[in-house]
Amino acid sequence: MNVKPLEDRVLLKPMEAEQKTAGGIIIPDNAKEKPQKGEIVAVGPGKMTDKGQRAEMSLKKGDKVLYGKYSGTEITIEGEDYLILRESDVLAVI
Repeated sequence: MNVKPLEDRVLLKPMEAEQKTAGGIIIPDNAKEKPQKGEIVAVGPGKMTDKGQRAEMSLKKGDKVLYGKYSGTEITIEGEDYLILRESDVLAVI
């Protein structure tokens, strides 16, 4: 894969939604919620500041993160689903 996010964007692979509830009930595909966890696959170089310098990214490849339910743009690369979003759309590193 040869995708490089620009500025303060990250490319992440969403984790699969849960197949079962804690009580053991199997969830059908049409009832599953969008995943809100993912793993960072690629990170952009960082946003340019007003002084012309690059702000360092706090995320790195391999980080597992939580992100907003409807954040980013969904894309498909080589048959795999990915999400591109801004670093500020990431809520937490887990």
